[in-house]
Amino acid sequence: MGMPSHALLRAKYGLPRRTVRTVLTASTAVALTIVLLVLHPSAAQALEAPVTLGTAGDFSVLAGAEPTNTGPSFLGQDLGRYPGNTESGFGAATIVGETHLGDPVATQAQDDLSFAFDDAAARTPVATLGAELGGTILTPGVYQIAAAQLTGPLTLDGQGDSRSVFIFQIDTTLNTAANSQVVLTNDASACNVFWKIGSSATLGAGTNFAGTMMTQTSITMGGNATLRGRALARTAAVTLDTNVITEPVCAAAPGPPGPA
Repeated sequence: MGMPSHALLRAKYGLPRRTVRTVLTASTAVALTIVLLVLHPSAAQALEAPVTLGTAGDFSVLAGAEPTNTGPSFLGQDLGRYPGNTESGFGAATIVGETHLGDPVATQAQDDLSFAFDDAAARTPVATLGAELGGTILTPGVYQIAAAQLTGPLTLDGQGDSRSVFIFQIDTTLNTAANSQVVLTNDASACNVFWKIGSSATLGAGTNFAGTMMTQTSITMGGNATLRGRALARTAAVTLDTNVITEPVCAAAPGPPGPA
């Protein structure tokens, strides 16, 4: 019967018993770590932090020019504008929150929106996608797109973790066809979906969208489109037409805040 491995090490290198035991223990730990990472690669991946919205997160609609509305739209949070102090057509809308037009609250919200926009833009993408998002199933991560089009369903799979974060970095425009939809599955939460859009966003009539839209210019929602999220525009108008915008409540506490 051969000598045990620890005896061979002592005999070959003249090592004391305690040193050999320490070496073997460390080697075993490294081997177990390698096995765990091979079997469960997700353990090596840190959760992407949600985008820090600050006070901009209190708004269903925040615009950089006059926001306009047609019909009985519903806003689950605040309505705001800065710069400027007017709106058009929101007398016909139901606004659960407050209205801030050109006041210090709206000013701070726009400052926070700029921070959030830059935060989302600075994240490192895991993949670059083609323009058409319809028919796609995506897992949590940061995705870069030159210009985005949604026709039909886009499925965001949270993989059983309500803290999962989806960030879309769109260089120019986002456009959806009529009746398109963002489908959240396996504990994905609208509160952790973020769309950084380099110019404008247009949602087609009847679209069912999810997440916080942050645009450099305008946001237009077609007739009867719905949004579980926020429509936040930095420099231009937000235009509604009989739309429903509900607050994206997280199923559980989100991950750690984004970079300060």
